[in-house]
Amino acid sequence: MAAWPGVIQHYRPLLELPAEAPALTLLEGNTPLVPSVRLVHSLGAEALYFKFEGLNPTGSFKDRGMAVAVSEALARGVKGLICASTGNTAASAAAYAARAGLSCLVLLPQGQVAAGKLAAAQAHSARVVQVQGSFDQALELVRAAAERLPIGLVNSLNPFRLEGQKTAAFEIAEVLGRAPDWLALPVGNAGNITAYWMGFQQHHLARSSGLPRLLGVQASGAAPLVLGHAVEHPQTVATAIRIGRPARGDQALEAVRQSGGALIAVEDRAILEAQRQLALEGLWVEPASAAGLAGMLEQVQSGALDLRGQTVVCVCTGHGLKDPQVGWAPADLEAIPPELGALERLLGT
Repeated sequence: MAAWPGVIQHYRPLLELPAEAPALTLLEGNTPLVPSVRLVHSLGAEALYFKFEGLNPTGSFKDRGMAVAVSEALARGVKGLICASTGNTAASAAAYAARAGLSCLVLLPQGQVAAGKLAAAQAHSARVVQVQGSFDQALELVRAAAERLPIGLVNSLNPFRLEGQKTAAFEIAEVLGRAPDWLALPVGNAGNITAYWMGFQQHHLARSSGLPRLLGVQASGAAPLVLGHAVEHPQTVATAIRIGRPARGDQALEAVRQSGGALIAVEDRAILEAQRQLALEGLWVEPASAAGLAGMLEQVQSGALDLRGQTVVCVCTGHGLKDPQVGWAPADLEAIPPELGALERLLGT
């Protein structure tokens, strides 16, 4: 079997990417679709899978879109990148900028980004600046800067980000042989749900593989698309989706409508419980990554959904190492002397 070449080289004929753009890659994509062994019974579904995007090079789904966006920027002769971020975009932009030999400036909302994500951006030598405000304000700043300066904006406002991210839909349909009946995923800036719908539509047109219904899930404290208005001060433990003005909000709403799906909000406690349940399946994800499962569980338990005979995919967008401080309070560990008798007593033998 040939080695995986990354999303651009593997899917290039399906991507809207200039012919002169290089195939920049960190071998992103080709992430596993992990079957559930426990939670499938809780949902009552025929089959439940987790698309584990935490196994991308920087630990999140952002790498798919970043590879394509930075490749296009290189084709335009851009010498530097800029982005606003709640963390995952920062880590990904910094890594791909380093790979491409470009400078990278990252704007973060002050005090609102997980330490692991901040460390990753710094490790790749990005210039990281905190904005004394929200992510949405940081995004407005980088958007304005990109319009006036010769610098590449790599937030999901960049259409090439979506071109890369849609490849996850191709992978799911290829593994299953068709689209799932339901696809559940977290919604923050709304680029990813938009990209999945693009990908499934494109795959369906090419192969008549069906289309999923989309369940987009926001945190209750950061749910502008559910509420129908912007949230000025979004609050949630799921920092990756702590966004009050989604840049792709209108497109996300249209994707959900076209799919016949739903867009809902769940409480932080439900997200953290879903994170714990995923850990019992063997998958450690950051809190936001558990939002899709949390929403699906809530819909089934409330009677809003009956998944009997259905195939469900929950997208887990980032690895647990991205935000290990949330949901896992440090515990006092047991200690024993280095003696076999002590270990036997501990084991009750």
